[in-house]
Amino acid sequence: MSFIPGFDSDGVVTVNRVILKPQFAVEDLEERVALLCENVKTYHSDTGFVGGMVVLNSGQVSNEGSTIGQAVANPLKDREALIITFWRSFEEHEASHRSETFQPLFKQVLELCENGNEEIAYRMLWSGKAYSPAEAAEARAAKERYRQAA
Repeated sequence: MSFIPGFDSDGVVTVNRVILKPQFAVEDLEERVALLCENVKTYHSDTGFVGGMVVLNSGQVSNEGSTIGQAVANPLKDREALIITFWRSFEEHEASHRSETFQPLFKQVLELCENGNEEIAYRMLWSGKAYSPAEAAEARAAKERYRQAA
């Protein structure tokens, strides 16, 4: 079972990085992106769209996972968002952007962006979901058995 149902390893992940202009609020972004995402689901679920998500910079910085210093907060809190979509193929993604129903909504999102837009396509190297509590216990037990055997 894949992490994202229906998304296989041949699929494409696209990432848009949005930095809000100072005069706009997160609610402006939420509203415009909601309309855009609804359009993609409606018109492209049967032409390559598999799923997506939008995440907002919380401002928190993991000092346990960062190696660039010990920052306490990110200055892009509530101003930076990532729009992440999953597609069967890059060609199908590109066709969705040429859709006449998509373009007006896309332009409305871009009006909010301080940084213009660059959408990068990635190929999946790994995805997975967490183990259930029983699976996690078994995985730890197996690691311990093999560590002792070595």
